[in-house]
Amino acid sequence: MTLEIALALMLFAMASSITPGPNNLMLMTSGVNFGFRPTLPHMFGVSLGFVLMAILVGVGIMQLFDAFPISYQILTVLSVCYMLFLAYKIAFSANNIKSVSGKSKPMTFIQAVLFQWVNPKAWTMALTAISVYAPSKTVMSIMFVALIFGAVNFPCIALWAGLGTKIKRILHSPKRLHRFNFTMAALLILSLYPVFI
Repeated sequence: MTLEIALALMLFAMASSITPGPNNLMLMTSGVNFGFRPTLPHMFGVSLGFVLMAILVGVGIMQLFDAFPISYQILTVLSVCYMLFLAYKIAFSANNIKSVSGKSKPMTFIQAVLFQWVNPKAWTMALTAISVYAPSKTVMSIMFVALIFGAVNFPCIALWAGLGTKIKRILHSPKRLHRFNFTMAALLILSLYPVFI
């Protein structure tokens, strides 16, 4: 991979990682509801989960979608349904994730890793990154794309969690917090617009 292609990949990774989307909206919501440090496992899960997804997309999943286009449509429908469920949970609860015991807690590392597989924006980013920046589909080029993306992605998403912790000072009343969570749920639904066009 040439230096020019690597720089273009970094710019693509930054632009797609820092713009609003399901991961960033949920990280900001987690920052508001739980703080920055408790959100760290969620952040690491997003970045490492995306790296894993990009690698697996590169080594075979893309070919599966090409061979069976219906599989991508099924994945899209399931993803949208899950995102709508998450939006509902965010809007109508004091905090965005509830544990089995009923106590509030942020998304775990594993939950964030698994969430990448139902995140339409993550699928789009992975498919585009591999198609454009690793067209040869060699293991080395796929790994390089995935690792660069992960390195650029983490600081970008950390900004969203950090923004959430700053906003928390304004949302000290339960009424304001509820309004914020409801707004974030609406934005999460709006972030699905590329799926429908």
